[in-house]
Amino acid sequence: MLKPLEIGSLTLPHNVLLAPLAGITNLPFRVVCRRQGAALAFTEMVSVNGLVRDGANTLALLKSSPEDQPLGIQLFGDSPGDLAEAARRVAGHGHLIDINMGCPVRKVVGTGAGSALLREPLKVAAIIRAVRKATDLPLTVKIRSGWHCGDDNFPEIAAIAQEEGCDAITLHPRSRSQMFAGQSDWNHLRELKSRLTIPVIGSGDLFTAEDCLRMLDETGCDGIMVARGSLGAPWIFRQILELVQGGCAVPVTNRERAETIRQHLALFIREQGESVAVREMKKHIGWYAKGFPGAADIRRDANQARSRADLDAITERIGVLPDA
Repeated sequence: MLKPLEIGSLTLPHNVLLAPLAGITNLPFRVVCRRQGAALAFTEMVSVNGLVRDGANTLALLKSSPEDQPLGIQLFGDSPGDLAEAARRVAGHGHLIDINMGCPVRKVVGTGAGSALLREPLKVAAIIRAVRKATDLPLTVKIRSGWHCGDDNFPEIAAIAQEEGCDAITLHPRSRSQMFAGQSDWNHLRELKSRLTIPVIGSGDLFTAEDCLRMLDETGCDGIMVARGSLGAPWIFRQILELVQGGCAVPVTNRERAETIRQHLALFIREQGESVAVREMKKHIGWYAKGFPGAADIRRDANQARSRADLDAITERIGVLPDA
C-alpha cells in the first residue's frame, strides 16, 4: 500500500504526508515528523493578504532548512489575483503549492476563504486557473466534502480542480458544518478516486498506523495526509512504515517520547529563541503526555513551566517512567 507518489513533477519516496496545521506545522515540528518518516510536510496556512503586503510574520511561516525538504506551501485567500501573486512570490521557497479550500474555522471562512469557497464553484475555477498560470510548481487543493452534511459537492469541486490543472487533490471527508465532530465518511474518498485521474489524497480520523493503512486499503486513495494524529505522536510515521515492512508497529517507549521532546524543544529554541519555545512547547507536551501513568501530572506541571530548565526536568521525568 505504501508506494512512491507522483504529484506533477514531484516524486515522493512514499505516500504518507504531514498535513498543514495552523499554529502547529512550523519548521521545528516539520523536522521532527520528517525524522520519523514523513515523505512531505506542509507549512502552516499562509495568508495571501499577508504575503502580498510583505508582512514579516507571514513571511516567517516560509522559513525552511535543508532537512525540511521537499516542502509544500499552503496558501489561503479568496481572490484569484492575490492567490496568483502569492504563488509567484513563494515559488522559490517550496516545491509544491496547495490552496486551502477546506479550513472550517470562522475567522477563515468569514473572509470567504477556506471551506467557504466550496459554495462558489465558479470562484474555485477562477482561483485554480489563475494560480496555475502563475506557477509551474505542482499545484494541489485541499477540500472538505461540502458546506453542510448531505449537501456534498466534492465531486463537482474536484472535477473543476482537475480540469483547471491541479496535480492532486486532498479530501477531508467531513462537511464544514461538522467541523471535527463525528466521523469522516471514507466512502467519499472511494467515490472521488473512481472519478478522477489525478492522485487523491485522503485525510480525516487517522490517529494510528492501523488507521492509515486501513484508509489506503478501503478507499484506494493514492496517499494519506496525517493531521491531528501526529500531535504528540510524530512517531506515527515511523509506525506506518514498520507496519508495512514488518507487520508490526513498535509501540513508543517513554524514553523515546522524552528524546523526541528534547529534539523538538532544541529545534524550537534554535529557530525562535527560548521564551517562544517554552511557551509553545507547553501545548506540545500536553499532547506528548498521554497514555501513561502520571500523564495528567506531567501536563499540569508543563502548563506551569517558565524556563527551559523546567521543561528539561519534566522531560527527564517522562524518560524514566515505566512503559505501560
